[in-house]
Amino acid sequence: MDVYELGEGEPEVAVVGAIHGDEPCGARAVRRLLDSDPDVERAVRLIVANEAALDAGVRYLDTDLNRAFPGDSDAEAHEDQVAAELLAAVEGCTTLAIHSTQSSAEPFAVIDSVDEVARAVAPHLPVDVVIQTDAFTEGRLIEHPHTLEVEAGLQGSDGAADNAYWLTRAFLAATGALPAPGADDVVDAGGRDDVEVFRLRERIPKPEAETYEVFARNFERVAAGDRFAAADGRPLRADESFYPVLLSPYGYRDQFGYVADRVGTIE
Repeated sequence: MDVYELGEGEPEVAVVGAIHGDEPCGARAVRRLLDSDPDVERAVRLIVANEAALDAGVRYLDTDLNRAFPGDSDAEAHEDQVAAELLAAVEGCTTLAIHSTQSSAEPFAVIDSVDEVARAVAPHLPVDVVIQTDAFTEGRLIEHPHTLEVEAGLQGSDGAADNAYWLTRAFLAATGALPAPGADDVVDAGGRDDVEVFRLRERIPKPEAETYEVFARNFERVAAGDRFAAADGRPLRADESFYPVLLSPYGYRDQFGYVADRVGTIE
């Protein structure tokens, strides 16, 4: 695990990239920020978490790091050790964890619950959607207090790396570590007043098949009876209306994504 610090004093703000080694956008954002040598107004801790998996170009070496928290420093599994080390590194910090996805090129945020940190920070990020995970957080860093995740874009893409950098700068501005962006900056200068919140309700199982397709669009309502996916050409239809989230044909081994409800906005 690589840890860098900007500014003076004990950091109370942290940014974490490369929790998954096959999602390099966060590490690229951290290194781009370091190269820019920003003049921070609060101390910041920047972390490239699973450096070994990142160097190997794999999601993880022994076990999924984002299912391993709180970890165990005495464990044999590499990611269990990293999880314990990472939790110690972000203790007391408002934290942004950067990920990427196979379901959407547009960035969005993920939170455990709509708490004061989410309400203060999310409207200042360049996202239009926040996912509230509720019961789907076991073993993930997002369970740690004052932590937000962002999905920066399509896994492995230059677009995700660029989004990750501007998400990082927006997060640091929202937490007072960087000056508020100006009107001409790439990062939005003001807060949004209509960031939609979708709460996960259940997983969408994926039957065994050779090929998969998805027809619905994430965050757009699927009506009861509509075809939303197919397995080996066999259509799957919605039993009731829902909003699909993280829907993709091959993003997960045994599920297409999640059923979600639109529950309101963060203002």
